[in-house]
Amino acid sequence: MTTPAIEVRGLRKAFGAQTVIDGLDLTVSCGEVFALLGPNGAGKTTIINILTTLIKPDAGTATVGGFDVASAAMQVRRRISLTGQSAAVDDALSAVENVVMFARLAGLSSSASRRRAKELLESFGLTDAATRRVATFSGGMRRRLDLALSFVVTPEVLFLDEPTTGLDTLSRRDLWDIIRSLAAAGTTVFLTTQYLEEADQLADRIAVLHDGRVAALGTAAELKARVGGDTVELHDEHGGLLREIATDGSVPGLRRALDELDQQGAEGTVNLRRPTLDDVFLAVTASEKAPVLAKENA
Repeated sequence: MTTPAIEVRGLRKAFGAQTVIDGLDLTVSCGEVFALLGPNGAGKTTIINILTTLIKPDAGTATVGGFDVASAAMQVRRRISLTGQSAAVDDALSAVENVVMFARLAGLSSSASRRRAKELLESFGLTDAATRRVATFSGGMRRRLDLALSFVVTPEVLFLDEPTTGLDTLSRRDLWDIIRSLAAAGTTVFLTTQYLEEADQLADRIAVLHDGRVAALGTAAELKARVGGDTVELHDEHGGLLREIATDGSVPGLRRALDELDQQGAEGTVNLRRPTLDDVFLAVTASEKAPVLAKENA
């Protein structure tokens, strides 16, 4: 049986009187892109900090690559890379000097470090700024450089905590391509994100946190299906919703919905609405006691 890239059982973490993680169970397979969603304060960053050995859990177990994050922290660190929410770059150095420094620290030779720096700066659109001091960079450029540092040596598990915050649309999509190529080559990617479209586009599976636990888990398609099916919507001239008719999305189903509107003499514009991850997110987090939409198999 293949060892999971990440396995979490009964994980708990509190800060003072506030319980942030409350009995979390989670398994991530090798080579999977796994996205963690949740409202602000849900514990996403805390989970990443535990899995990357930056803080210890109060209870439960967590392993990365088969090694316990508490008792075998050094073994875990050798197998992972982390990009946090704040850029960890040296403002006094140039972009190329930052990458070369990280590459040397990772054990690459001087020539290999410079080759890797050239490759990464090109991949992240920083070639023209390679010799500029990072202190002169914009926020988006600093973020791209910080992300480049995470790829100096390809890790077994890559943790990305809201990786595209501050990036423009083109840079965000370029990073998506890099993440896809890493996953295709076997790297496990564990990411948190504010952008539901990002999770929809990238993740093999998505977990939504609520009250310190996984309240929804599955593929994007599975999660959308659980909050409802397709709906034919009738709108007035101002865009106001007049009528909704549930449909299975098939051609016969759409015909039936349109025939029903015709028979009622309905006037307005019609569109087909499909469930989105926004609907999933709201279904899980909007109420004080959110429903569990999916439970992970033991």
